[in-house]
Amino acid sequence: MKPKTVFLQRFLLGILVAGLFAGCSVQQKETQVSEEVDPLPSWRDGSSKQSILDFVKQVTDTAAAEFVLPKERIAVFDNDGTLWSEKPTYFQVEFVLYRIKQLAPKHPEWQDDELIRAALKHDLKTLREEFGAGGLGHLMALTQSGMSSDTFENTVRDWINTARHPVSGKLFREMVFKPMLELIRYLQENDFQVYVASGGGIDFMRAWIPQVYGLPRDHILGSMLKYRYKKIKGRPVLIKLAEILFVNDRDGKPKLIHQVIGRKPILAFGNSDGDLQMLEWCGSNQHKSLTALVHHTDGEREWAYDRKSNVGRLDRALNEAEKQGWLVVDMKSDWKNIYP
Repeated sequence: MKPKTVFLQRFLLGILVAGLFAGCSVQQKETQVSEEVDPLPSWRDGSSKQSILDFVKQVTDTAAAEFVLPKERIAVFDNDGTLWSEKPTYFQVEFVLYRIKQLAPKHPEWQDDELIRAALKHDLKTLREEFGAGGLGHLMALTQSGMSSDTFENTVRDWINTARHPVSGKLFREMVFKPMLELIRYLQENDFQVYVASGGGIDFMRAWIPQVYGLPRDHILGSMLKYRYKKIKGRPVLIKLAEILFVNDRDGKPKLIHQVIGRKPILAFGNSDGDLQMLEWCGSNQHKSLTALVHHTDGEREWAYDRKSNVGRLDRALNEAEKQGWLVVDMKSDWKNIYP
């Protein structure tokens, strides 16, 4: 074969091989782009999803007037009803009722207590209407006081990994909202510092939130009981007391956010009147902010409730959302999926 012919063949072969590799590169790049197109796949396309995407784009774009430095990108989320379900009652209440049943055989004197009898029957109506928050507080004290911090956390962890919801049959830890998990990940990827600010007990949430939501323990703000420091066999321990230190609900939320974080959030998500002050606090930020509510409108896949609900009542906050133009996420129309 002539040298000129050999050269031509090698030249054409080189072009063909280069083209193949270039095609692979383009295909890989297109695949990567297509995978990155939708960071919120469980959200239906619409104004709610677009509002979130636009907000994150604006505050992370260094060329935009709304750009916010990463250290100021604070996002806070309520937990019950915002990140996981809360019906027919708050899940921590279910844990307390479980503990009452677990401890009752050791306390025969409890049989004469009407509050405990209602708890043992899982009579939520009586507990709510006849005993209210005070009765629940008493039950919590009975089931937690005297326990060390480590023992309590291990007890919660054992329960959350095995206990099932009385209606859905799912594990309680499986009843988290997939769209909200995606939103947390999306914010983290864009250098937001994400916190949970809940009325639930801080020690209860610390036992499972890091594994389920992927948030560090020190990013969990909640209600707190007092502790007593003591040594048992030379080992220092913290013992839970039957005394409330702080209730992280309503105006307690902005107070604790200020005391612990020291910065106003630029994004806040809630679902009830208990979150109203936290949302107002976020909306008063000097930076561009996104204030939002999860509206439970899906009676088939979850629950539908708002103004007249005994748990997670959304009345005043819904009025304020309409007045202030806050984002109201409609669970039925905005979410493709509810649970993972």
